[in-house]
Amino acid sequence: MPSIISNASCLIVLSNVGQLDILPGLYETIIITPEVTQEFGMPLPKWVQVIPVSDSYKIQMLQGSLDLCEASTIALAIETQNSLMILDDKKARRVARDLNLQLTGTLGVVAKAYKAGLISDISKLIENLRNSNFRVPRNFETIILNKDMSRE
Repeated sequence: MPSIISNASCLIVLSNVGQLDILPGLYETIIITPEVTQEFGMPLPKWVQVIPVSDSYKIQMLQGSLDLCEASTIALAIETQNSLMILDDKKARRVARDLNLQLTGTLGVVAKAYKAGLISDISKLIENLRNSNFRVPRNFETIILNKDMSRE
């Protein structure tokens, strides 16, 4: 299983909608950087491990086009073999893809949690995500709702 490295957005969004606990249901440990810890701004669950980037020059190079948290998340993924990042920012995702890094986003985590049976009311969760100003594309909802109907 790859090491799961998360940016702050996934932690913040899932925390805001009361679904942070789906993460340890999917992944044994979530790794974040000290910069992400600071942006998250809340006490960390036991299943979150904080690891600093060993080469700060990588962060500096990435900060030319990204914010500090995204730069540190990508830098840690570069340093960590067999990693999967949870990253939502469009620009950061493009940089990660250009670097051939594996990634998913908060919606990918939600879809995986739903498929694993960790989310019972996907319609309510999608509504809560939208109410928290998190962008959920219409086609995502349609796909998930169709799967929701087929699960019954």
